[in-house]
Amino acid sequence: MTDPTSLPNFAPPPDEHPLRGRVLDVLLDAGLEPDIDDDGDVAFKVNGQTMFVRCMEGDFTIMRVFGQWQIGEDIPQDELAQLRACNDLTLRLNVVKAGLANGTLVVTGEHVVGPGSDISVLLQVTIQLVLSAVQMWHESLTGGGEPGGEA
Repeated sequence: MTDPTSLPNFAPPPDEHPLRGRVLDVLLDAGLEPDIDDDGDVAFKVNGQTMFVRCMEGDFTIMRVFGQWQIGEDIPQDELAQLRACNDLTLRLNVVKAGLANGTLVVTGEHVVGPGSDISVLLQVTIQLVLSAVQMWHESLTGGGEPGGEA
């Protein structure tokens, strides 16, 4: 009897791409140079902004596109006002959620993904929704203007 640990480790068949592999393929094709971080998330940069994709596979396959931005001094330091701005965004926009965590704005967009889902379109749309939501959050607290790279 052969020891099963001595058998070669074959790659899965092409029709069994896990979601993270599909995400990596799309980001590579878009020239975004993705990497996998210590948490297992796919990290990449868009317009100088670091963003992430977390792929959760189970009974439902979920793709979470998110970013985290340190809240700068140009933002009023009233946490209640910041939370209200998060709440307004979450209620106003489809797909996007916003929250605060230890002085950081976190904005996410999530999708349930099926085998036939167009990951390229979902990523493109969700990346733009997340970045737009960050801009809207910033503007709601400052009365307009461009955020200085980080919210």
